[in-house]
Amino acid sequence: MSTAAPDLRYVYAVTRPFDGVPPEGVRGISGQPPKLVRHGDLVAVVDPVPAADFEEGPLKARLEDLDWLAATARAHDAVIAALATVTCPVPLRLATVCRDDSGVRRLLEEGGERFERALTRLDGRLEWGVKVYAEQPAPAAGAAPERAPAGGQARGSGRDYLRRRMEARRSREADWGRADALSRRLHAELSAQAEAAALHRPQDAKLSGVPGVNVLNAAYLVDRARGQEFADLVQGYAEEGVQVRLTGPWVPYSFAGIGDEEQPVGGGAEPAAGGAQSSAGGAEPEPGPSAEPTAGGAVPAAGAGDRGGDGAGPEAVRG
Repeated sequence: MSTAAPDLRYVYAVTRPFDGVPPEGVRGISGQPPKLVRHGDLVAVVDPVPAADFEEGPLKARLEDLDWLAATARAHDAVIAALATVTCPVPLRLATVCRDDSGVRRLLEEGGERFERALTRLDGRLEWGVKVYAEQPAPAAGAAPERAPAGGQARGSGRDYLRRRMEARRSREADWGRADALSRRLHAELSAQAEAAALHRPQDAKLSGVPGVNVLNAAYLVDRARGQEFADLVQGYAEEGVQVRLTGPWVPYSFAGIGDEEQPVGGGAEPAAGGAQSSAGGAEPEPGPSAEPTAGGAVPAAGAGDRGGDGAGPEAVRG
């Protein structure tokens, strides 16, 4: 008779030690309150999860189940959001899994210096998202163009057709140009007010559900005390044919990476040129756990700006 494999450890986040326990009422993927595993000056927030779901093979299959993936991501994000009310968490990627508590401690040991740097960067700061859209939608890919009048039709009909085509083109170009110019001004000003800025790929309108062309899709790391000032600054931008959307504040997923991928304030990166769109499947959801698992990886989530990563699936569970 076979014996069920021991539970694995799902790791949500890393924090510094804090008083008390995770907020009352928060439940993790297991349906139970998350637990704390301490190693030195760091704490991992973990949840026992069944190996039958989170070992490498079963997890790959689970990731094909969109309902399961969405429920897991919601539970992951709920734990991170609850932690943010009592401490500063560094979120880890969705499905970061260790074999046992010893594996969790090794994760903290090996990533200790980088986790400390990330905690110092994020402490007392929140993420705000800003998107700019050219409201005139681009022509749909593959859409049949308007047909020119047949040769037997009146000459005036041909002129009207050409005039409509030229007017539509000028209208699109004007909207894209205004959105692009506003995006560059806005991004420069917001970057000067933020601790850090990150530019994400433009969203595909088919996936975002927002009409128009996404010209700017950016995240900004802002001191908690200056959040309202930052929001007021964004809301002061408006222009005909251009839509500016502000979201947040969020747990700073976009700035949780422990590498040097984030754009420093004043960096040379620029918003996408007017009319640029991501390829299908490249849309960026709001900040939240990355859908790319790193089972056992000691790397914090890069969050909403890291949806096009190079990992095709989970790594082996960390021992």
